[in-house]
Amino acid sequence: MTQPPSSLPIRFWTLGWSSLTRDWRAGELRLLMLAVTLAVAALTAVGFFADRLQNGLVRDARALIGGDAVVSSDNAPPASFEARARALGLSTTQTLGFPTMGRAREEEGGAARLVALKAVGEGYPLRGALRVAEAPSAPDAATREIPAPGTAWVDAALLVSLNLKMGDPLLLGDASLRIARIIVVEPDRGAGFMSFAPRVMLNAADLPATGLVQPASRLNYRLAVAGNDARVAEFSRWVAQTLEQPGVRGMRLESLEGGRPEMQQTLVRAEKFLNLVALLAALLCAVAVAIAARGFAQRHLDDCAMLRVLGLSQGTMARAYTLEFALIGLFASALGVAIGYAVHHVFVLLLAGLVEASLPAPGIAPVLLGLGMGLTLMMAFGLPPVLQLAQVPPLRVIRRDVGQLKPATLAVLGVGLLGFAALLLAASRDLLLGAIAVGGFAGAVLLFAAASYAAVRLLRASVNEATAPRALVMATRQLSARPAYAVVQISALAVGLLALVLLVLLRTDLISSWRNATPPDAPNRFVINVQPEQGEAFQQALRQAGVQRYDWYPMIRGRLVSINGQSVNPDDFASDRAQRLVDREFNLSTSTTLPEHNPVAAGRWTDNEADALSVEEGLAEELGLKLGDRLGFDIAGQITEGRITSLRKVDWGSMRVNFFVLFPVAQVPNVPLSFISAFRAPDGASAAGANFDNTLVRQFPNITNVDMSQTIAQVQRVLGQVISAVEFLFAFTLAAGLVVLLSAITATRGEREREFAILRAVGAGSGLLRQVQRIELLGVGLLAGFLASVVAVVVGWALARFVFEFSWTASPWVPLGGAIAGALLALMAGWWGLRSVLRTPVVETLRKATV
Repeated sequence: MTQPPSSLPIRFWTLGWSSLTRDWRAGELRLLMLAVTLAVAALTAVGFFADRLQNGLVRDARALIGGDAVVSSDNAPPASFEARARALGLSTTQTLGFPTMGRAREEEGGAARLVALKAVGEGYPLRGALRVAEAPSAPDAATREIPAPGTAWVDAALLVSLNLKMGDPLLLGDASLRIARIIVVEPDRGAGFMSFAPRVMLNAADLPATGLVQPASRLNYRLAVAGNDARVAEFSRWVAQTLEQPGVRGMRLESLEGGRPEMQQTLVRAEKFLNLVALLAALLCAVAVAIAARGFAQRHLDDCAMLRVLGLSQGTMARAYTLEFALIGLFASALGVAIGYAVHHVFVLLLAGLVEASLPAPGIAPVLLGLGMGLTLMMAFGLPPVLQLAQVPPLRVIRRDVGQLKPATLAVLGVGLLGFAALLLAASRDLLLGAIAVGGFAGAVLLFAAASYAAVRLLRASVNEATAPRALVMATRQLSARPAYAVVQISALAVGLLALVLLVLLRTDLISSWRNATPPDAPNRFVINVQPEQGEAFQQALRQAGVQRYDWYPMIRGRLVSINGQSVNPDDFASDRAQRLVDREFNLSTSTTLPEHNPVAAGRWTDNEADALSVEEGLAEELGLKLGDRLGFDIAGQITEGRITSLRKVDWGSMRVNFFVLFPVAQVPNVPLSFISAFRAPDGASAAGANFDNTLVRQFPNITNVDMSQTIAQVQRVLGQVISAVEFLFAFTLAAGLVVLLSAITATRGEREREFAILRAVGAGSGLLRQVQRIELLGVGLLAGFLASVVAVVVGWALARFVFEFSWTASPWVPLGGAIAGALLALMAGWWGLRSVLRTPVVETLRKATV
C-alpha cells in the first residue's frame, strides 16, 4: 500500500525568509512594495506636518494671549484674582485697553485719529516678546522693557496719520506723552477689529493723568498669569468656578482664539486639501495592492502545488506567506515613514510665512499611523488571495484546471475594509472629508462593477460578427469570454482614473474658486466711524478719487436682550462663546437688498420686509436660534424687535463688510448709528492714489481708515504657497494612480499570453493581434474614463459644497475628456505592461501552459 508523503522537515520562518529573498530577487514584490510605500509616505507626510503644526499652535498659544492664562473683563478684576495667582507662586501682570482719540498739537497740524490705547505694567508681556524700533525705518529688536513714564510707544502708521515724527508729543485726553519708540511686534494683539487701529502703548502709571477712564468707557482689563503648568491649571480651575457663581458677568478665562482668522481659514483649508490628496493616494494603493497580490498568488500556484506534493503542510505554508508579507509590509511601511518625514519638510518650506520654520518636533503618532496603515494594506488587501496558496491541491501538478484562486469571502473582505476605512477616517482628521472620500470610493467601486458588467453584456449583443471587422469581433470575444476579468480590469482602471480626474478638477476649478474667495481686486480699505451727516460727502470723495464700487452700510450697536419674549442672560447658555456673544453688543445693520456675498442658507430674504431679521447661520447655531424666532435688541436704551426670516452664510475672511444680524429695511428709526465702508483704494502710483489716505483722513478727521493692503497681499501669497504644497503631494497620488493603471492592465498578462499563443499557433498574425489588443484597451479605457469622470464630478461637487465650502459646477465636457484620457492612458499602460505578450515565443508559452 502506498504511504502518504511525510511532512517536509522545514519551519515556517525558514520557508518564509527564503521565499522573501527569492521573490525579492525575482522582482515579484516590487509593485506591492511601491504601492504600500506610496500610501504610507503620502499619509505620514501630511501626518508629520499636521502634528508639528498642532504642537506649534499649542506652544505659541501662550505667546498669542500674553500668558499661560488670561482673565479678561469689562471692569477691573477683583483683587482676589491677583492674590490667588500670587499665592500659587505665579507671575502676574495687568493691561488695560480701549479705543480713544489720539491728537497732534495745533502746531503739528492738529490732526486726530482713533487709536487702540493699551496701558501696561511691569512684567508685560509674560509670554512672547515685544519688538520695537527707534524709528519707522530702523531695525527692530526684542525688549523686556515697557514705556517709561511720560512716553508712549506707537505704531508707525500713527505717525503718518497725524503727521508726527519721533520725539513729538502725542495728546491723549488731558495728557501729553512723548513718542519714544515704534511698535513692530505685539505678541498678544489679537484679531478684533479694533486691533487694526494704530496701537498706542503707555505706562499704566500715566493713565490717570489722561482722564480717559470714565464710568461709561468701553474698557478691556486683562490679568495675565504665568508659571508652573500645574499651578496655572489650578488657578484656571479656581477662576472657572468663580465665574460660574451667580451674578458674575463680563469676565471670561481666555484661551487661544487665533491672531489672524483669514490665515487660520487658509491653513485649515490647506490641511484639508493635503489630507484629501493623501486619502486618494491610500485608496488607490489599496486597489493596487489587491491587484498585485492576486497576480503574485496566481504566479505561485504551481510552486505551491509542488510543495504540497512534497509534503508541506497547509499551516506551514500559510504561516510562511504571512511572515513574508508581514516583513515586506513592515519594511515598505518603514520606508514610507522615512520618505514621509523627508517630504513634510518640503511642506514647511513651501508654506514658509504661513507656518513658522521653528515648529516643535513631531510626535510618535504619525509613525504609528504609517506603520499601521502599511501593515493593514498588506494584511487586508494583499494577504487574503495569497493565503489561498496554502489550499492549492497537489493534483494541480498534473491538472492545471484545478486549484484556481477564488474571490475572497465577504467576511475577510469586510474585516479588512472596515479596518482600512477606520484608519483612513482617523488619518483624515475630518469626519466629513473622510466619509465623502471613503464612502465615495466604496460606492464608486460598486457602480463601476455593475456598469462594466452591463457594458460587457451589451457589447457582446451589439456586435454583429458577420459584418464587424475581424479585430473588433476578436476583441469582443476576448472580453466576453472572461467577464469577471473584464469587470475587475474596468473597475480598477476606473478607480485609478477617478482619482486622477478628481485631482485635475481640484487643481483647476476648486483651487480657482479658492483664489476667487480673496480675489486680487478685493477691498483693501475699511473705514469706520463715518457719521450720518458725512455720508454723502464721504461717498462723493470716493467717487472723485475713482472708487466706483464700495460697500456702504450703517453700523448699529445693540445687545441681545430677549428671545421669543424671554429675557436673555449668559447663564442661559452652556458654551463659552455663546455666553460672550450674549454678554456684549452686536454690530447690527440694515440693507434693503441681500448682500451679494451673503447667500441665503435657510428661509427667504424679502426686500424691505418690516419686522424681519436675517441672522448669520453660525450665530444662529451657537445660540440655538431658528427661523421664526423673535429677537429683541437693546439699542441705546430702545428695544427693537424682529422675527428671523432668513439665515445667511457669511465668509468672515472675504475682506467684505459682514454683520451678524441685518434688518432688511432702509433704516431703523430713532437709533444712533455710524457708517462703515469697504473699498479698493486707487493705485498709489496714480495721481488720485498718491495721497488718497492722507487726503481722506484730513477731510474726515474722525474716521478710522484701516489699510488692509499688506493683509491682502499676504493672503494671496499664502494661497500660492498652499497650492504649491498641494501640487507637490499630488505627485504621490499621480504615481499611485499610474501604479493602479499598470496593475490593472498587467493583471491578465498570463491569460493574454496563453490566448495569443494559441491564436498565433493556429495562424493569427502579429498585426491582427496587435489590433485586437489595442481595440480591447481602447474600449476598456473609454468606459473606465467615462465612468470615472461622472463619479469624479459628483464627488468633487460634494467636497466643494460640504468640505471646502465653495460654489462649484463642473464643465459638461468633463466626461468626454475623461473618456478620451482613459483610452489614451490605458493604451499607453498596455503598451508598457503588455509589450512582451507578442514577443514571447509561442513554444515557450505553450510549454508553460501544458503539464
